[in-house]
Amino acid sequence: MNDFFHLMAAPFAACLVLTGIHAYLGLHVIERGVIFVDLALAQIAALGATLGFLLGFGLHSSAGYLFALGFTFLGAVIFALTRFREEKIPHEAIIGVVYAVASAAVILVLSRAPEGGEELKELLVGHLLLVGWPEVFKVAVIYGGIGLLHWLFRKPLLAISRNPEQAFANGIPVRAWDLFFYVTFGVVVTSSVAMGGVLLVFSFLIVPAICGALLAQSVGRRLCVGWGIGALASMLGIVVSYYADLPTGASIVCLFGLVLVVVGLLHRLRLI
Repeated sequence: MNDFFHLMAAPFAACLVLTGIHAYLGLHVIERGVIFVDLALAQIAALGATLGFLLGFGLHSSAGYLFALGFTFLGAVIFALTRFREEKIPHEAIIGVVYAVASAAVILVLSRAPEGGEELKELLVGHLLLVGWPEVFKVAVIYGGIGLLHWLFRKPLLAISRNPEQAFANGIPVRAWDLFFYVTFGVVVTSSVAMGGVLLVFSFLIVPAICGALLAQSVGRRLCVGWGIGALASMLGIVVSYYADLPTGASIVCLFGLVLVVVGLLHRLRLI
């Protein structure tokens, strides 16, 4: 038992930090109907990291992080500028194209790198099991600062997520606030992908938000549900991965899927 807590305490704390910010951002993503924006930004961040890797910088080095962050900012600008008041093409379609192109570009870049397959696997599943307390504290400070900014500007951010047409009519600079949202979102995704990988980050973003939408109405209650679901899936995934000797990130992703199925069935049967 002591070995379990010694090995898994920092990864579990990292999961709680990821849950804290991603459950909130997931509410915006659900309201906007841009479900795959997290995957797209994560893949853009992965593209930046792989380019840095090809140039000789480690995937988890400071230079590699800056490469990933720079590409993510570029993606944020693209997503902000491609949102129009009258959309002839759904924004999700543009996000999907960006995701597909970024994914293909990652494969092309890694095809030129030695041991590219192993690096691609690391980008997908991250290094959650090896995360240390300094990294946990660092991302907690970053996410805490971003969370504070979103709380201070919650009114325009919620307005453009919930009812963009009304926001345009009220004179809110939607594209400017969109850029702010996607840039801060990009910072979170870049840091999260480096730690947890693309698949885990997507799960932390979407599954708690879906469960919150199913079980609650107000933003506050949805957040509480999302945080609870994220903590539960993380704890179960970590326990399963430790005692079954399975990859931690992949175990948590599968437990997120299982929890979502259970919540969906219980909600369908009107038991919760």
